Amino acid sequence: MRRAIFAAAALFAIGGCASAGGSVPLPGSAQAAAAPHLNAEQAAAFSKQIEHDLAAKGARLAIVFRTGEPREMLPEGITYTHGGFWAYVPITTEDSRVLHGYAIYNLYHGDGKRLAVDKSYLHQDFPFDFASASGVDDVGVIIPTPEMQRRILTIMDSADYRKLHITDYSLVSNPLDIKYQNCNEFMLDVIASAAWNTTDMAQIKANLKKHFKPTVVKTSSLERLFAPMMHKEIKTDDQDSKIVTATYDSMAAFMKDNGLLQTAYILRRAPDLPRPTK
Repeated sequence: MRRAIFAAAALFAIGGCASAGGSVPLPGSAQAAAAPHLNAEQAAAFSKQIEHDLAAKGARLAIVFRTGEPREMLPEGITYTHGGFWAYVPITTEDSRVLHGYAIYNLYHGDGKRLAVDKSYLHQDFPFDFASASGVDDVGVIIPTPEMQRRILTIMDSADYRKLHITDYSLVSNPLDIKYQNCNEFMLDVIASAAWNTTDMAQIKANLKKHFKPTVVKTSSLERLFAPMMHKEIKTDDQDSKIVTATYDSMAAFMKDNGLLQTAYILRRAPDLPRPTK
């Protein structure tokens, strides 16, 4: 039974929408046992690599995905567990200078202390924060068409952005249902709002049911039973016979099929530079 519980935790990719600081690690999870995959120097270099790559492609708005868990801990067919909007915006530094660069707009779930783990909040951080939480040497990137970039940025700069946020959180929220949200579903709802020019969540979900094919999370009945019992951030009462969720792959396919995509690709971390010899 203990093995089944740990399998359920691994299956549902626990910690998917946790911040770089992390939510409470689960016993037996890689997050609890392992040191960060990237040290500070590597995370800084990787974050700059992502920024330079997006800038070279002229992206004012991109959707970037990471996984905080090693790949072997993820369910079959799931390559990334957290995504955020990367927006090229004016950034005010601590010394009051205004610079332009990428800021990351995320949905995170609570840490169980300041906020319950089954509630979520919207938070802006920076490329280093994003890269430092990666458990692998690559990220998934979606760059919308220029028009979609403009529309999404317009929403993000308005009250509509928070209007699209559902605070009730589930790690494997059903993107075709209005009850819960996770980080990827929130971004999907923002994309859908921009595509169909509506903030009516019922209409957004009705449209997604017609046009979006979610990713099926492969699970056994035992895993489906134990995960919600053991972890409050996992809820399945919004699901039907299969567990479905929004992922990098399903979101990229949706945007491509509906003419919303400029490009989607995997960006691999460049090799570490050799250290100078004395």
